Amino acid sequence: MTDALRPVPLSDGPVAIRGALELVATEAGVLPRRLPEWTIAQSDASMERQATSGSGVRLAFRSAAKTLELDVLTTVPMMAENEPHPDDAGLFDITVDGVPGEPQRAPVGTVILLDDTMAERGIVPGKPSTVRFEGLPAGVKDVEIWLPQWVKTELVALRADAAVEPPTPTGHRTWLHHGSSISQCNEADSPLGVWPVIAARAAHVDPVNVGLSGNCYLDPFVARSIRDTPADLISLKLGINFTAKAAFVLRSLVPTIHGFLDTIREGHPDTPLLVISPIACPALEQTPGPTLWRDGVLHATGNPATAATGALTLQAVRRELARIVTERAKQDPNIHYLDGLALVGLDEADEYLAEGLHPSPAGYRVIGERFARLAFGAGGAFAG
Repeated sequence: MTDALRPVPLSDGPVAIRGALELVATEAGVLPRRLPEWTIAQSDASMERQATSGSGVRLAFRSAAKTLELDVLTTVPMMAENEPHPDDAGLFDITVDGVPGEPQRAPVGTVILLDDTMAERGIVPGKPSTVRFEGLPAGVKDVEIWLPQWVKTELVALRADAAVEPPTPTGHRTWLHHGSSISQCNEADSPLGVWPVIAARAAHVDPVNVGLSGNCYLDPFVARSIRDTPADLISLKLGINFTAKAAFVLRSLVPTIHGFLDTIREGHPDTPLLVISPIACPALEQTPGPTLWRDGVLHATGNPATAATGALTLQAVRRELARIVTERAKQDPNIHYLDGLALVGLDEADEYLAEGLHPSPAGYRVIGERFARLAFGAGGAFAG
């Protein structure tokens, strides 16, 4: 630590932590959570790993500082058969008055070892490390430090070489988005490459990203969390996880979607609400799940004939989501539908989907740009 750097409190001080639903004190420091802590008792370890990852979370403050140091303790998941010494914990991004600066590599801290079912089989404890930002522009400016989107990041300490003040209020609308791994965006090249962040920055709104990798299952505790979170705009990108795992049939899916929407409407009766169906996924378009990976490509193992009796395919899910929204819109003029194929179509799967499911970094950029135009542009659900 340089003597010229002054400590800045991370709790009850000038730093705003945006994009988190809750902040929790830990032994190491402060943990931003993208679901409230009470949800732990109603979920599992997989959901908890995603709820504590940093997608869309950022520290915001105002300062003339040219140098900043942030001490963090990351928690990195990795497969147990590999050596427990990963060298990748993602990146920290920084923006100065909204302009991106030089990203910094996130240090590897604690390592969680996973088996091939993604169950936790061990832990290698780690220690906090320092991320340093240097050469920031002179003068007082608004700074945001964006956390790595796919790892848990506990905030231990912040230091700056100038006084730190609360950030300038943005005056922007708050947009809360919920989805799967395709919304958490682990494969994006940096935190600013997460597609809801790309869309939010283009549309000048403040994002709260509740994209939960592998865990978008219409869970009631997620609906209650969204219900209780202030938001001016809400979007739900639904379908890929529960189709891939064959978690529902048509008969059980429909009332579950209605219940999820009903719960959100208890807290947000008039908020613009956009339901988004899945982007292209060739394996599941006409064949039900469950899915498996073979040679690095996603395959569906269900019997296509069972779709006629209620097994879910993406074609059926899109059709049902559109029908549900159309019916609800007769009494709810602020609910809207967006076909996910307008974000990535089947004819673009080879170009933008690296393994038949998750977009590449370029694919995430395309989704963010298209969503900004379709949802926030003239005639869109969030226009205004």
